[in-house]
Amino acid sequence: MKIANRFQWALILLVLILACSPKSSETVVSKRPNIIFIMSDDHAYQAISAYDNRLIQTPNIDRLAEMGMLFTNASVTNSICAPSRATILTGKHSHLNGKVDNHFHFDTTNITFPQILQQAGYQTAMFGKLHFGNNPKGFDQFKILPGQGAYYNPEFITKYEGNITVDGYVTDIITDMTLDWLENERKEDQPFMLMYLHKAPHRSWLMAERHLEEFTNKNFPEPATLFDDYSGRTTPAGEAEMNILKHMSWAGDHKVFPELMDKLGIPEIGFDKRRYDFEYSRFNDAQKEAFMNTYGKVNEEFGKAYPSMSEEDKMRWKYQRYMQDYLGTIQAVDENMGRLLDYLEANDLMENTIIVYTSDQGFYLGEHGWFDKRFIYDESFKTPLLISWPGKVKAGSRSDELVQNLDFAQTFLEAAGIEAPSDMQGESLIPILTGQENKWTRDAVYYHYYEYPAEHMVNRHYAIVTKDYKLVHYYYVEDQWELLDRNKDPMELKNFYDDPAYVEIKADLHRRLEALREKYKDNTDISQRYIDDFMKDALDGKVFGVSKDKANEIIQRRERGTER
Repeated sequence: MKIANRFQWALILLVLILACSPKSSETVVSKRPNIIFIMSDDHAYQAISAYDNRLIQTPNIDRLAEMGMLFTNASVTNSICAPSRATILTGKHSHLNGKVDNHFHFDTTNITFPQILQQAGYQTAMFGKLHFGNNPKGFDQFKILPGQGAYYNPEFITKYEGNITVDGYVTDIITDMTLDWLENERKEDQPFMLMYLHKAPHRSWLMAERHLEEFTNKNFPEPATLFDDYSGRTTPAGEAEMNILKHMSWAGDHKVFPELMDKLGIPEIGFDKRRYDFEYSRFNDAQKEAFMNTYGKVNEEFGKAYPSMSEEDKMRWKYQRYMQDYLGTIQAVDENMGRLLDYLEANDLMENTIIVYTSDQGFYLGEHGWFDKRFIYDESFKTPLLISWPGKVKAGSRSDELVQNLDFAQTFLEAAGIEAPSDMQGESLIPILTGQENKWTRDAVYYHYYEYPAEHMVNRHYAIVTKDYKLVHYYYVEDQWELLDRNKDPMELKNFYDDPAYVEIKADLHRRLEALREKYKDNTDISQRYIDDFMKDALDGKVFGVSKDKANEIIQRRERGTER
């Protein structure tokens, strides 16, 4: 009897030892974190209340800041939609992944981090806006918008169902798809990587019906530089076509009815009425009624005021209309963030999950009188970044380190215990996230914007950015340099390049800029190759927003500048 008891106890002990042993692959895999990458399109950090609460309250996005880390110096390598997404997926600068602008196609031979995670046993899914390509690689499931997509009753390209149209509001629909996948397709025995990608708040801004009345009756504080005259800097700031008054369309952006424009003699700006018709034509009867009821009141008041408006009055009116619609779309993003976070909490999926919220770049909300992005100035160069990882990232922490969208791929791979490919150019954020800032050595980042001449006409430029300065080279049409002092001039209104007090600083920045260009394998020959290909298409009339005549004019200006 005693022998039997000893045998039974030994057997129980052996079972316990085996149960606790990490040798099974399933046990090891289960410890790898889930990854949820959430990205909105053109979401300015100024429009997240964890960064700045003057414009809007975003309590659900702010939950990530409370749970984890908020980055105050996060930036992009190239402030334009598709190139930013390509950099995120590949961990490479635009000149190496080939997606330098929105014009040229993405090189699908690139290896992306979702492919690597999928091969390593992660279940992968993508819902929402990719912006380029109809068959994203490395995903077990996807439902993505074609191109820019639509706010109302949008189409989706799907992996298994072909092309579908879904009734409703795009932000809600993308969230429905995401939650449905988590509930019904997620495999509990595998870690997952989920990309939850919003269209909002991309132009043209159409908010959900439930927010129309509230936001069209709000007034918002104006930025100090709304009436910037662009003096004191190089010429590209003044030449850009993204001024709210001059370049934001009346019908397409501000919802002024085309018939009222005709009655008041208001000329179209750009693709004004076509932009309006594209969105309006998608409404069902109920949506049309809600739209007409709300914007009918806006149009009635505007029609009475317009004849006596000064140019300053028009700028102020357009700014308020811009903010009402732009921020209204963000309200739905924040609400749906709450739906996702609530689901994760209710289903015990928070503890071993990395949650990232970011945007594909920043955006101008009237600063310098602008909308859109593209420039190296902070509002478009910087991007919101909030990361939660319970047990790893200290709740309520902040970092001012110079991090970029270039770093996401390597961060996710390291978190999953996977060695990153040697040609990825970012740096894993794990040391910062886990309180080991002494292992983070980056003291400057590199930036390069390419798409010119094109919509918004922001000149090509590359730059080095430190915590204190920016040295910017505008190399097309003319050769111009700009030195910005981020501490002394936080609104970035003055070029210090020729200031004698900055001689040593300038020389040091030039040396460091050249070193970064060498490190990241960028050079003039590469830029010229992209310029030649782009200008050929521009002269053939294949570049959106640029006529053949405009392309010829730019080439002639460049030749005159080169001769000088």
